[in-house]
Amino acid sequence: MKSAKDRMDIISAYREVGTYRGAAEMCGTTHKTVRRVIERFEAGDTPPPRQPRPRNYDTVTEIVAERIASSRGRISAKRLLPIA
Repeated sequence: MKSAKDRMDIISAYREVGTYRGAAEMCGTTHKTVRRVIERFEAGDTPPPRQPRPRNYDTVTEIVAERIASSRGRISAKRLLPIA
C-alpha cells in the first residue's frame, strides 16, 4: 500500500507525462501500480482510515501511572521494569 505522498506523486507524474509507464519510471514503481492508483483516484475512492495499533505497553499503563503518582515522579525506569 502506497502512502498518501506516494499516491500524490504518482498522480502528478501521470498528469505530467500522460502514460502509466512514464509515470512509473518517474516514481520508481510499476505501471500496474500507477494504473491502480489513477483508477482509484478518478473513481473518487479514498483509502479506509487506519485502525490504531495496540502498543506493547498498553497493559501496564495503569501500574506505571500508579507508581509514578505514589513516588511523585521520583521512580526510575530501572525500578519500574520488574514491576511491569
